[in-house]
Amino acid sequence: MKEKIVGVRFKDIGKVYHFNAIDLQDVRSGDYVIVRTSRGMQLGEVVNFVKNPDSPTRGAWKKLIRKATAADLLIRQQRIQEEEEITKACIKIAREKKLADVKIVTTEINFEGDALAILYNIDSDEDVNLSGVKKELSKRYGSYKIEFRRLGPRDVAKIIGGMGACGIEKRCCSMFLSEFSPISIKMAKAQNVSLDPTEITGMCGRLRCCLIYEYELYVEARKRLPKKKKRVVTPLGEGIVLDVRALANEVVVRLSSEDRKIETFDVEDIEPWQELTALKKKSQKPHNQAKKND
Repeated sequence: MKEKIVGVRFKDIGKVYHFNAIDLQDVRSGDYVIVRTSRGMQLGEVVNFVKNPDSPTRGAWKKLIRKATAADLLIRQQRIQEEEEITKACIKIAREKKLADVKIVTTEINFEGDALAILYNIDSDEDVNLSGVKKELSKRYGSYKIEFRRLGPRDVAKIIGGMGACGIEKRCCSMFLSEFSPISIKMAKAQNVSLDPTEITGMCGRLRCCLIYEYELYVEARKRLPKKKKRVVTPLGEGIVLDVRALANEVVVRLSSEDRKIETFDVEDIEPWQELTALKKKSQKPHNQAKKND
């Protein structure tokens, strides 16, 4: 029987993982299912079906175990309430231990209810000893196997949510970004975005994720546009390129006329000065050669 690969998400705006639904042929998008992961049994939501999926990096696709029942969903709600209580307790313990640099972000309990993960962040590159916090948590929540997982600043911003640096009511990472793409300063430069840190830095303190949204469009558009300081020929005469507006396919030119006027032209209306000069020389060469032969 042909494999039936589905995408399963464990958090509202989280990464999508692929599983084989071959044993659950009636599963549909929006169904909640139980799966086995490297962190034990988990409850997730089927969000899509994958056509022609790439082969798994190791072994075979893990299979969906079963559909979630109403009781399973109720248990998950109870787990969420318990996670909130443990998070508050953990924050209090960290304060008592005077771990000011440690930010307890959230906690996660697996579906089976035997493992507890404390998700935290610290601003420095060095890690911190959390054995004292773990000891206190073990006294209160001894039934769990407790582990600490350090988060990066982007993950912290995603979980906490809130307004974006651009003023949007909800941050992109909390609204629709399921994974983070590598962002570089090169992307800002390609789009003529100000390199002022307040303009290109998100609430997480890292380069804004939105710098990648239109980056490829700018790269493709710039292939058709002349570079700055290049000499071009326009319908109003020769001039020097001051700026390019990639998405609008426009070029801002300072004309070489006496008034040095600045005009904006569609890229289709201008031509490179060097190419035109070369063509003129080429066309004049046979004529000059003919005169010489006469």
